[in-house]
Order: sequence, then structure tokens, then C-alpha cells
Amino acid sequence: MAGLGGLRNTVRQELVARQLDEQIAARYPVGQRLRILDVGLGQGTQALRLARAGHKVTGLESDPATLKAARTSLAAEPAGIRERVRLIEGDGRDTGVHFLPGSFDVVLCHGVLMYVTEPDAMLAGMARMLAPGGLLSLLVRNADALAMRPGLAGDWSAALTAFDTDAYTNRLGLPVRADRLEALTATLAGIAAPLHAWYGVRVFTDNVPDEADLPPAEELERLLAAEDRAGRTEPYRGVAALLHLCGVRG
Repeated sequence: MAGLGGLRNTVRQELVARQLDEQIAARYPVGQRLRILDVGLGQGTQALRLARAGHKVTGLESDPATLKAARTSLAAEPAGIRERVRLIEGDGRDTGVHFLPGSFDVVLCHGVLMYVTEPDAMLAGMARMLAPGGLLSLLVRNADALAMRPGLAGDWSAALTAFDTDAYTNRLGLPVRADRLEALTATLAGIAAPLHAWYGVRVFTDNVPDEADLPPAEELERLLAAEDRAGRTEPYRGVAALLHLCGVRG
């Protein structure tokens, strides 16, 4: 986990990994080598983790600098893992250009939809990439909890504004959008990949500074255990900064 960077990213990546592994284990036999597509793979944290577990992973990334970082990370892996990973420069809205329908058992799209103004067509395209019974894993900003971050920081004007919008400015200073669980549930049903399970991610640690280091190992485990429990428990998961939604292709 030390390789994941600061505390906020570690919590995100570790919780998503646990939740994703839980969903994969519930759907596929132990040891089955899956075909996985990671749309907007970023620097490849989840893609490399899944390749190390024996799966065949294809990463699609539109940003050349980010893709270069992912290639650098991949180059440091043993040959057997490198052979299981294919990285492609391309837009997640064009999955049909790169792949045939039904080509994958699992499709990941983590931290991408907030940059897409109209995500429905992209979601439908990703669902088409799934084989029957395949798993669609989405990580989105929770529009129903946008007031939490400014509210806990004491920015009352921003908190009041956040109640009535799905738009916000992220920590990179970019104007982006968030998604509501109810709306995404309806969208997933409409694209034949209905919601199967959902989790909250970063209930307690969303407001920590980006540069915050990891605590000692024992404290980190307790922190992750608390985040993991909250992300599965009402009402806590409903106010998480991020939502992890898992749909299953019918």
C-alpha cells in the first residue's frame, strides 16, 4: 500500500480493490483467468493489481502523459505480468471502435464519469463490451453528498450551494460533475447491466490533505477497517465522497 501514495488515494484504491475482489469472487470460480477492460486506467493501479492476480487486462487511456506513466509502471513488472497487459491510447466513449461486443468479463471505469458531460452513451458502450453475466464496475463522485466536503471544512456558502447542484470543482481546479445513485441505477437498468451491489468509498477521510502521509501500519489497518465497514453500512455509505457501483450484464 505504500506504493499508492498519500492517504486519500490509498483509501480509495484499497477499498475499491477489496470491493471489486469480493464481486469477482462471487461471480467467477477461483483461479479463472478473466478478460478485463480498464477504461480510463490512470496510472494503472487496479490494472496492474489484477494482472498480478493472473488476469488478462486491457487498459484504455486518453491522456498521453498518464498513459506514459502507466507504461513506465508496467515496464517495472516481471515479464509474465507484462505479457498479460495491453495498453491502448483511446477515449472511453469509443470502446466500440477498439473492441468487439462481449469481449470482456469485467469492465472498470473508475474516476472517469465526472469528466464526461453526458455519460449515458459511454455507459451503454461499456456495457456492450461485457459478455453475458459480466461485471461493470463504476467509481463516481457522489452528488448526494457534495455538501459534505465544504460543510466539514466550514465553508457554509459552498455547502449550501452544493445541495442544489451536481457540479463542483475538484482538487485539480477543474469543473466536473457528480452522479446520483438513483439516476445511475436507472441508467444501468436501461443498458441491460442492472445494479447488483454498491458501496461508499471515503466516508471519513475525504477531507484529509492530498499530501497527508500514511499512518503507522496498525493504525492504517484500523482506519481501513472503519472505512470498509462504513462503506457497506447505512446511513454512512450514502454520504461517502465516492460511490462504487457494480452492475451485471444480463
